[in-house]
Amino acid sequence: MTTRRLAVWGDPIAHSKSPTLHGAAIRVLGLDWEYGRREVDADGFSAALRGLDDSWRGLSLTMPLKEQAFRAAQTHDRHAELTGAVNTLLLNAAPSGFNTDVGGIIDAFAENEVTGAARARILGAGATAASALVAVAEMGAHSIDVRARRPERTQTLRALGERLGVEVTVCGFADQIGPVDVTVATLPGGAVLERTAAFAEHGGILLDVAYAPWPSALAEAWTTEHVISGVAMLLHQAVRQVRVFVHGDPVDELDDEATVLAAMRTALREPAPS
Repeated sequence: MTTRRLAVWGDPIAHSKSPTLHGAAIRVLGLDWEYGRREVDADGFSAALRGLDDSWRGLSLTMPLKEQAFRAAQTHDRHAELTGAVNTLLLNAAPSGFNTDVGGIIDAFAENEVTGAARARILGAGATAASALVAVAEMGAHSIDVRARRPERTQTLRALGERLGVEVTVCGFADQIGPVDVTVATLPGGAVLERTAAFAEHGGILLDVAYAPWPSALAEAWTTEHVISGVAMLLHQAVRQVRVFVHGDPVDELDDEATVLAAMRTALREPAPS
């Protein structure tokens, strides 16, 4: 029997923890699969995808490939369709695209006993912001405050809010700051905000998708409420990816998923193999 192959693609990719996470899950599940990594940029994505043979089961995609993967998929799950981003490709006759980042954000909050939020704030308007917006909307947020350095370039987030039936306001970082229940920061880990103290004071519980370096500058300043590291999102989106690779469905739980999750969590704390 041919070993099934999986990998994470992106540029850069050497820092990725996906091989560590997925390798731990594969060992617990006893699968004859291997999971690697490959540096692929946006220009090279289509050719690299065409070059895969039938031994390939799926791909995890990171920046800057999520939009290219969306276009390559012939079917999309709801989260991918809403965000226009695919971070998981199930390779078959008709490649299927999934966005597990949305569920990863929801699961990261739930793990920390946060299952609902009426008001939310998203810091940043890059690729992850759309996933964050869908996530907090599904958690019950009816009012979402998006903070962007260039508010005029956030039309897609405004349109997404209209589609989801939630109120999305877009402001600059220097504008007035009101209270919210949760904040999702989608900024680079080293980003420093001039008004961090005000965002922390009125920001509720923080999920910072950044995890390297940790704590981020934002997390260090967030002293008023609980702070959730991006490692939690990374872990839970990866569990949903494993579900896709095993069952073809990000919500179909794995056999003995608690053991799989524990092994993946332990692997994150261990030095990654070179």
